[in-house]
Amino acid sequence: MRILAIDTSTEQLSLALWQDGATLDHACPAGQQHSSLTVPLIQQLLAEAGCSPQQLDAIAYPVGPGSFTGLRIGCGVAQGLGYALDKPLIGLSTLAALAASVDADQVLACLDARMNQLYAGRYRRTPSGWENVLPDGLYNPEQLPLPEEDGWHGVGNGFAAQPGLQARAPQLQVVDTQRLPHARELAQLAAAAFQRGEAVPAAEAGLVYLRDKVALTTREREKA
Repeated sequence: MRILAIDTSTEQLSLALWQDGATLDHACPAGQQHSSLTVPLIQQLLAEAGCSPQQLDAIAYPVGPGSFTGLRIGCGVAQGLGYALDKPLIGLSTLAALAASVDADQVLACLDARMNQLYAGRYRRTPSGWENVLPDGLYNPEQLPLPEEDGWHGVGNGFAAQPGLQARAPQLQVVDTQRLPHARELAQLAAAAFQRGEAVPAAEAGLVYLRDKVALTTREREKA
């Protein structure tokens, strides 16, 4: 089984190819250049792996949360490949991928949503995979429900953007305050999802937007 994963949800562009349990991946800072970098890097990754596009079984992409423009680019590229190759797509949460990057069983994943807000979700590892115990959402920092019990790990640049989170939950062990979602974990989660029959036709692929407003007005920025 071969699954190509594309993550354009942040300023980092990452790609991964999952092949029967082994993963080959690349990442680079993309800034605002996801649209021009993604396809050439996919071609480079597949060539390095000796895998033709036709040999792919599915294509994975992030449904969100993350950069509005980046998510649309990733979904668009995945859909284009899906249509061209007649391959199904697997959409997955960026927060789930972030949680899966931590060597822990209980993870609070937080991404900086800007505008003094956070994207966050809580995940617990189970024998059958990751369980989402706090649904992915957009939170004001002071309203984010934090775990009360020990044994939880925090990960993501949301902790760097809102350092007060750790003060509110000293029992929370923060692993990495700068880590971003990566296609490597997206590919691993997608492999399990594919085996569960969760892939969909390209026409049915979509995104999950947790925020309607993507920028502050000048007056709102002055008050912040």
